[in-house]
Amino acid sequence: MVTLQLQDVGAGYGRTLTVAGITTPALTGGEVVAVIGPNAAGKSTLFKRMAGLLKGPGELMLEGLRQGAAGIVYMPQDTSASPVLTVYESVLLARKQHGGWAVLPEDLALIDDTLASLGIRDIAFRQLGELSGGQRQLASIAQALVRDPDVLLMDEPTSALDLHRQLQVLAFTRELARQRGLLVFIAIHDLNQALRFSDKTLVLANGRLCASGPSSTVISAGMLREIYQVNARVEPCSHGIPQVIVDGMAEQDDGLQLASQAPALRA
Repeated sequence: MVTLQLQDVGAGYGRTLTVAGITTPALTGGEVVAVIGPNAAGKSTLFKRMAGLLKGPGELMLEGLRQGAAGIVYMPQDTSASPVLTVYESVLLARKQHGGWAVLPEDLALIDDTLASLGIRDIAFRQLGELSGGQRQLASIAQALVRDPDVLLMDEPTSALDLHRQLQVLAFTRELARQRGLLVFIAIHDLNQALRFSDKTLVLANGRLCASGPSSTVISAGMLREIYQVNARVEPCSHGIPQVIVDGMAEQDDGLQLASQAPALRA
């Protein structure tokens, strides 16, 4: 099974490092890892570094890759698929991106199953340019999943989806991680969804890793106050899953430290 560990990883644009010193514990296939933090914390930059799209210091220690699998697959917030392609064509092209161009029955079966699981089989033969933002986002998720990755990096994959679709996609992704031994990283702003669907959480702020560990431990009142500057509680729901309840903005004159000034947290 795949394992991934980051050791003192950094990345940036030009000579400026916007992400630096990222060191994680070993993360294992079958897990969903939420990557959270304020806007401009460095989440997208870190994903691009992990996917090899940016250079920088440090080491990605990746073991247990399956032969013939795609390795690390990155799903960005904005996709560049041609708007004249149909959903089915775009997903098929993604499937064949790193293999031979012969279309096999198992390719078609995987595409059909993925589109059905995401609830978009009914738009399979519509052009991408005709779709809503949410539908294009679902098509992008399908493109990433059919590439059969060992590690999947999803940058805000539910930002354009309604609540029903968010729950559907996150539940499907979590189940896929369990079934395939897939290691999934999801950059996400909804902390309640992170608590509900992720096993581990990494907290970024100002380009640094501030906390890492089990989601139910890392997402705490102290972290919310320090990183997000809000007063909040984390309480169990009736179904036992913790939820964040925000009481209001934190006071700025009572000794609150901004994330750039605070010591690193470790779960």
